Amino acid sequence: MDYHPINLNEKLSKFTEHWSPKVIGEMNDYQFKLVKIQGDFVWHKHNETDEVCIVLDGEMAIEFRDGEVKLSKGEMYVIPKGVEHKTYAEKESHIMLVEPRGVVNTGETEGELTAENDVWI
Repeated sequence: MDYHPINLNEKLSKFTEHWSPKVIGEMNDYQFKLVKIQGDFVWHKHNETDEVCIVLDGEMAIEFRDGEVKLSKGEMYVIPKGVEHKTYAEKESHIMLVEPRGVVNTGETEGELTAENDVWI
């Protein structure tokens, strides 16, 4: 058993790339992932699961086909499964994602922003 806390800032200092989630912990079948975002992501959806975005630093927006939600540091939003969305941030922002193990960051929309899955730091 490991009795050491997970330091989010220390984990965030271990990578610089954007749109490439890194796993920092698991609870049951769910993973906690850190990701740095900047600019536009791709339109995508996750048909099998909801997705949680928690803003640790900065600001982000989640665009939907019929509206958007803006999040600032300390805020979170649950994106319902099957809902098409696109995230973006004007300036680099640090986000924690909570989603089941095996979820691909671009959902079923494969492309250049599709990140390697299940990468631990």
